[in-house]
Amino acid sequence: MNKAIFYHAGCPVCVNAENRITEIVDRSKYDVEIVHLGEQRGRIAEAEAAGVKSVPALKLGNDVLHINFGASMADVKG
Repeated sequence: MNKAIFYHAGCPVCVNAENRITEIVDRSKYDVEIVHLGEQRGRIAEAEAAGVKSVPALKLGNDVLHINFGASMADVKG
């Protein structure tokens, strides 16, 4: 099964995107992991290494899809 990782920081834009993404991603094709970077700060470097520039973002395989704009990674680290 393919892995999908949804990174967010808990802001209203991110929470709304999380709710919508978890509704529309085909769970028979993707194992979806939700990563709240405000609570899992140790995973910020992982997100950046994956190509995440802002949150909310969805990583599908090698692709990172930036969804709307909630916060830059600089804001998340701050």
